Amino acid sequence: MTLLQKTSIEGTHTNEVLLTYDNISKDSVTLISGQNLTVGTVLGVITASGKYTLHNSAASDGSEVAAAVLTADSDASGGDLKVVAITRLAEVKAELLVWKSGISGANKTAGLAALAAKFIIAR
Repeated sequence: MTLLQKTSIEGTHTNEVLLTYDNISKDSVTLISGQNLTVGTVLGVITASGKYTLHNSAASDGSEVAAAVLTADSDASGGDLKVVAITRLAEVKAELLVWKSGISGANKTAGLAALAAKFIIAR
């Protein structure tokens, strides 16, 4: 008798990026259309609209400041989408944070400092 072993690789689960948080840590925010982001994505806020988007340290619209962490995979490719994000008072797993491709080490450090200023601590 031969046993076959099936191996599967799972992605990051909803809220898996969180180490500790409280009910006041999460907010419902609007993710701007045209994005398909994964759990753990670091977000910035577009000043003019108050909508959230992928943190972009090269931007000048407000999203250059890291402001939140996405708690679940979210597909806003078809339009603006209400999502849940960690906006304050939480510990997150640093290795599960998702940054814009190509971000420099210095810009990531600045992003982590901006999150820490909101008491979102990466460990």
